[in-house]
Amino acid sequence: MDEQHPQAQVIGLKSWLAYAGVLALAIVLFGVLLPLAFLWHELAAFAVLVLSAMLVAYEFLLVRSVQLYMDDLGVWVHAGVLPWKKGIIGVKWRDMDEASYVNGLRSWLTRSYTIRVRHRFTQDAEIVLTNIARGKGAVATINARHQALIRAGLVD
Repeated sequence: MDEQHPQAQVIGLKSWLAYAGVLALAIVLFGVLLPLAFLWHELAAFAVLVLSAMLVAYEFLLVRSVQLYMDDLGVWVHAGVLPWKKGIIGVKWRDMDEASYVNGLRSWLTRSYTIRVRHRFTQDAEIVLTNIARGKGAVATINARHQALIRAGLVD
């Protein structure tokens, strides 16, 4: 990402709560499915072990790959592990309506927020990310930058 967008500022990453899902998957695969596979056959257990390790590693890397960032053009999300699944989606400053976060007890306790960057013309192009660490601050940063651009007359 840094080579493509040298002026980009990363403002959000997945929180520890997103990794809890990967941990739960690992517990189910290695703690439940693997022992059951051993009861059936050793080759089946080996296959379950290898596939489970690959799946848990992929899910971990997928969570780690999510980056919310902003640059002079807008707000963007970079995500993906495999070359054919990597991608960037975003909202340009000129098309942005607002950024917001979902507040609740779980969000407040874990400091892990669902954030939404709204497109002012369509809901199809908005950014929605769950379990963003310090998402409240990321939303404040996005909105402050957007307001500064509006005041400067750089966007409508």
